[in-house]
Amino acid sequence: MELQTQEISIPLLKEKEVRLFIKRIDKVHPFVSGNKWFKLKYNLLEAKKQNYKTLLTFGGAYSNHIAATAFAAHEKGLKSIGVIRGEEHFPLNPTLQFARENGMELHYVSRSEYREKAAPDFLEKLKAKFGSFYLIPEGGTNELAIQGTAEILEENDTQDYICCAVGTGGTISGIINASNPKQTVIGFPAIKGIDALEKDIESWVNSTNYKFINTYIGKGYAKTSEELVQFINEFNTACNIPLDAIYTGKMMLGVLDLIGKDYFPKGSSILAIHTGGLQGNKGMSERLGVKLPS
Repeated sequence: MELQTQEISIPLLKEKEVRLFIKRIDKVHPFVSGNKWFKLKYNLLEAKKQNYKTLLTFGGAYSNHIAATAFAAHEKGLKSIGVIRGEEHFPLNPTLQFARENGMELHYVSRSEYREKAAPDFLEKLKAKFGSFYLIPEGGTNELAIQGTAEILEENDTQDYICCAVGTGGTISGIINASNPKQTVIGFPAIKGIDALEKDIESWVNSTNYKFINTYIGKGYAKTSEELVQFINEFNTACNIPLDAIYTGKMMLGVLDLIGKDYFPKGSSILAIHTGGLQGNKGMSERLGVKLPS
């Protein structure tokens, strides 16, 4: 599978003598978009290998992972169950409506229950309710997911810096493992307080050529601002590349801000990973009363 990479051409890059490329893995599949395709690839194969008929996973109401898992399971002839954080609301938002249309059974739990999603007792209750299932963690991140996301980088991805949004850590871990020692991988977290996540990533990777920049989280996970919405729309107009408000929008805002502040040396090249997530824009636009690209 050949992945598409676009070079960005805007005045700032010429002024700072820096080259910026975007790897469009959001285009890898229309519904199992971006990093989710890579995270699910080997998990789906393993579920089939172990003769599971049902997938169970976790996510919030606007989760890219929930939408992608629902479609992928339906496409592979598997049942799917989504354990959703929070209360049920009608009408369903576009993400959950899409999941339900693709056969996913939605099971809502309180936020306190959701925090127990990895606890053996909680998982036993789910097995008692739903029967046998193949478990995929929140965000799809496990060892098989990291095996998949390591395939995002290709031989010709030789840029000096690789930038990636960070949620549960599976995507950047695979990218770190596939990078070469001369490259620097920069993670842009979407959530505050990533100390525990950093420890997880440290245990998943085989290199130390990475760092995190925490200054572009904004108001927090799944929270936006007028500045971010304006940036996403202006970037889409200038480059014809839609971004999402949870992950890639904040990452690209950070990348371009750092370029403007001379963080990257002259003559350097940057590869930004477009991890997808665009399905969430419709629901966020409706909920917040803003206009985000689809």
